[in-house]
Amino acid sequence: MSDPTTTPDSLHALLDAMRPREDDDRVYVRDIVKRVGDRSFVAVILIVAVIIVSPVSALPGTATLSAAVIALCAFQGFLGRDHLWLPGILNRRSLSAGRMNTALDWLKRPSDWMHRFCRVRIKVLSNGPMRRVAYGLTGVFALSWPLLEIMPFVTSFSAGAVSMLMFGLMTRDGIYIIWGYAQGGLIYAGILSFWSGLL
Repeated sequence: MSDPTTTPDSLHALLDAMRPREDDDRVYVRDIVKRVGDRSFVAVILIVAVIIVSPVSALPGTATLSAAVIALCAFQGFLGRDHLWLPGILNRRSLSAGRMNTALDWLKRPSDWMHRFCRVRIKVLSNGPMRRVAYGLTGVFALSWPLLEIMPFVTSFSAGAVSMLMFGLMTRDGIYIIWGYAQGGLIYAGILSFWSGLL
């Protein structure tokens, strides 16, 4: 059982936890869960979402794998489970250490920017029922990614909305949560508008 006190409590700490060790050839999903703790649904979702925001999302199948991990985490969080469970087929999926380092290096600047402006505010959006709303919407967003993977950048923008939601939950900053809702709403409104114009 993971010790919850070791769970990273900031995006900086999450990125540091995900940095491959010197002798690592690949980073596995099970490594992600082990390093951030199996009680931290927010942390697991956030690190997977920010990777999709990075250039790694261009790899075929990455969005689908990430969607499966995030949807399972989000819906378990919504149901109030104490510990995260992922099936073996997902735990065994991996990313090369080189690509992980590239993603983490790319994410450093936006991570610095997000932390510069965050603080505890509008806590009602990160507590109680509203926390479950964020989990539920995150799961819905993630389930759409395999279908949207053919549309350039859309999954990355949607993952950006998920990142804002989870970052807001982690830091108890309601402004980032509102940002995540707004960004997600605009993206999916645009998608619906696009498809309705084709019909």
